[in-house]
Amino acid sequence: MTKRSHGDGGIDQRGDGIYRLRYRVDGKRFTVTFHGSLKEARLELGRLIQSSHSGEHVDPAKVTLAQWVDQWVKLNQRHEDNAGGTRRRGLVNRRTLERYEELLRCHVTPTLGKRPLQKLTGTEIDNLYISLEKKLSPRTVHHIHTVLGACLKAAVRKGLVKTNPVALAEAPFPGESDHGMALDEDQLRRLLDGFRPSVLFPIVAVLAFTGARRGEVLALRWSDLDVEKKTLRIERAVEQTSEYGLAIKEPKTKRGKRTITIDDDLIVLLDAEREKLLRLQTGVPDGATVDLSLVKLPDDALMFPCPPAPGESFSFTSLRKPNNTTKEFLRRAGLLGFPELRLHDLRGTHETLLLDAGVPVHVVAARCGHDPAVLLRSYAKHSKKADTSAAAIIGALSKGVLRG
Repeated sequence: MTKRSHGDGGIDQRGDGIYRLRYRVDGKRFTVTFHGSLKEARLELGRLIQSSHSGEHVDPAKVTLAQWVDQWVKLNQRHEDNAGGTRRRGLVNRRTLERYEELLRCHVTPTLGKRPLQKLTGTEIDNLYISLEKKLSPRTVHHIHTVLGACLKAAVRKGLVKTNPVALAEAPFPGESDHGMALDEDQLRRLLDGFRPSVLFPIVAVLAFTGARRGEVLALRWSDLDVEKKTLRIERAVEQTSEYGLAIKEPKTKRGKRTITIDDDLIVLLDAEREKLLRLQTGVPDGATVDLSLVKLPDDALMFPCPPAPGESFSFTSLRKPNNTTKEFLRRAGLLGFPELRLHDLRGTHETLLLDAGVPVHVVAARCGHDPAVLLRSYAKHSKKADTSAAAIIGALSKGVLRG
């Protein structure tokens, strides 16, 4: 058992990973049960004592769902800011956390936000899901269920409630996952030909022929390209949030950091793109014959820097906004006859074409930074070519049986 003086509060160990936190506010004694390590319990006690000094303390019995949601988001923001550039297990990135906050703020707190945590019931949450299912997709309602469950699980860990009311509610049916569409070879060729006059063409080409994510491609530097080995190194991604704007982040998992082999045509395309930047750096106009082999771009120069706005100077390290890139892609893809195609579908197209060609699942997964199981379950599109091939194989096997 670990103790402190009553002035600073106290900690009593009640079991394996279970601690009772004791502290006073204006002479009134409070007790909270905390689940976690001793170090985490001390940090939580310090936070509670500090909140009492700053006047922000709220009696655990009176904390509302809206108050806890706000506190939970801030705690996760603090953990993300203190991560030191290294993603820890269970830690979500800022964009994901922003999405979690949006789901709770828009769909949960307007209905249940004023309810005290300790009085929240599984039946109330069931009724919330029923009302949401009338206006949202099953997938979104299930996502809300998952996020709310994680939020209130943290409240249990902090000792604010004894049980998670989400665990007492009926989990909504997730519905079928919508992972977009996959283009066949002819469709992909037509799409790329249509994008050729656009400044987005090299970005779209890299997305289609590497299977990389949008943020990963927008974060590529020229130092990531090895022309001799014909490889492209993916080590980071661009993230866009409303609070922090544009920033560079690490991949979601260890699988995200990878080196992939690219084809000769893509190397030629990227060489042409690099030459454009070299001419821009040296002031050499297009068409002028000059040896640029001795000219070097800055070490941190991006492959696809953001074009400057009128009156602004060009920067080799200026990040493109992912959302703007997507909007321009959708606009042009719609004009080319692909109104339902998403930018992320180029990743699924890449994976499907490789799987259809007989490339082993684990090879495709490693190339795209996936878990093989996730690739098969969520991203392997069911293309017409694959179905036709399967039918042809079954047809050959069935001839001797069905025709007697």
